[in-house]
Amino acid sequence: MNLTTSYLGLPLKHPIMPGASPLTNHLDSIRALEDAGAAAIVLASLFEEQVRLTQTERLKLENRLAEADTEDPLIEGADAYAFGPDEYLEHIYRAKLAVNIPIIASLNARTPTTWVDFARSVQQAGADAIELNLYFLPTDFDTTAGEIEHRMLEIVASVHQGSNLPLAVKLSPFFSSLPNFVSQLQRAGVKGIVLFNRFYQPDINVRFQEVAPKLELSDSTELLLRLRWLAILSGRVPVDLAVTGGVHTPNDVIKSILAGAHGVQVVSSLLRHGPMHLRSLVTGLTQYLEEHHLHSLDDLRGKLNLAQSPNPEAYERANYVHSLLYWDR
Repeated sequence: MNLTTSYLGLPLKHPIMPGASPLTNHLDSIRALEDAGAAAIVLASLFEEQVRLTQTERLKLENRLAEADTEDPLIEGADAYAFGPDEYLEHIYRAKLAVNIPIIASLNARTPTTWVDFARSVQQAGADAIELNLYFLPTDFDTTAGEIEHRMLEIVASVHQGSNLPLAVKLSPFFSSLPNFVSQLQRAGVKGIVLFNRFYQPDINVRFQEVAPKLELSDSTELLLRLRWLAILSGRVPVDLAVTGGVHTPNDVIKSILAGAHGVQVVSSLLRHGPMHLRSLVTGLTQYLEEHHLHSLDDLRGKLNLAQSPNPEAYERANYVHSLLYWDR
C-alpha cells in the first residue's frame, strides 16, 4: 500500500504529522513522535515578540536603548517563553540530528520588520521548511481588510528575502475572500497553505469581573470548517494544502484527504492520547485504502473537492439551503 505523498516539495512516507505544539519542544518527545510514525515534525512556534525582546536586550547592552521599541506592550520578559531565538535555532539543529524525518520550523509573525535575518538563520540551522503563522486580530477601527492583507504579504516577502526554504502559511478562516488571498500568497511564492489557526478565545470570570484566559483542546466537530475550505481550494490553486484542527480519528484523516489535503497535522489528540496515537491514524488510513481497493493516496485526494463542480459557489449555496430546510428530517 502506497501512502507516500509530497508536502512543500518534501517526500513523506504518509501525510500525517504532529503540528506545532509543546510536544515538539523536547528532543525526547520528538524522537517518540518519529517512533510512533510521524512523517514530519512541525516545531512549536517562535513568536515575533521573542525575537524583538532579544533585539531590545542587545540594544540595552550596546547602550542604545533609545533606539529600541521599549513601549510595545507585546514585549514581555524572556521567562514567558520556552525558547529565545538563539535557543530556537539550536533546537532546530539538534532536532535535525535527532530524527530522520523533515523538520519544519514555525514562526508566528505580525509585522514584516523582524524576519529577514532570522529566516536566514532558520535555514542555516537546518530546517527543511518554514510554516509562517500569520496571527493578527484587528482591533483598530481604521485598519482596513486590504491593509491587513498587504501587511501579511509584506511578512511573506521578508521571510522569502531571508530564506529560500519552502514556505507554508498558516491562516485563520476570517477573510472576506479567502480564495483570492490564497491566490495572492501563491503568486508571492508560498508553496503551502495550512487551514486553520485556532484563535485564542478568552472567557469572562463573572465572579471577579475579569477576562479569564482559556484554551480548549479541539474535537472532530472543528474539522468541518476545514473540510469546506479544503474542498473549495483543492484543485483550483497550485499550492499544497494542509489541515490542522479537529483531526482525531482515522476517519478525520480520510475526510481531509478526500477534501484535498496533502498534509494532515495532529495536535489535540496527541496531547490527549500521547504520541502512539499517530500509529492508529496511519493504520486506519491504510486499512481504508485496502478495503476500498485503492493503491495510493492519489486515488483518494481531492475526490470530493469542488473543482469538479462547474459552479462551486452555487453548489455550496444549495447545500446551505438544503441543510437549513431539512435539518429535522
